[in-house]
Amino acid sequence: MKHPGRGVPYGYDSLAGDAGCGPGLIEKLATGRQKTADMEDAHAIVRCLGVALLVLFAPKASPEMDDASPGEPPTEKE
Repeated sequence: MKHPGRGVPYGYDSLAGDAGCGPGLIEKLATGRQKTADMEDAHAIVRCLGVALLVLFAPKASPEMDDASPGEPPTEKE
């Protein structure tokens, strides 16, 4: 994560300190163990990074198949 304006990378602790949230939240978001954050924390994080909210919290481009989706594509006979 780059610190805008300084050219120095953020660490979990420094980003958490600037955003006013816990470093555990930043670590979980960065590693993918947590997919969401409350709105106040999310806005504080993107403000510090200088990016739009959807840059960090955009939905996946290709949704995973769920139980309602067929396991395999239909064949010509179907």
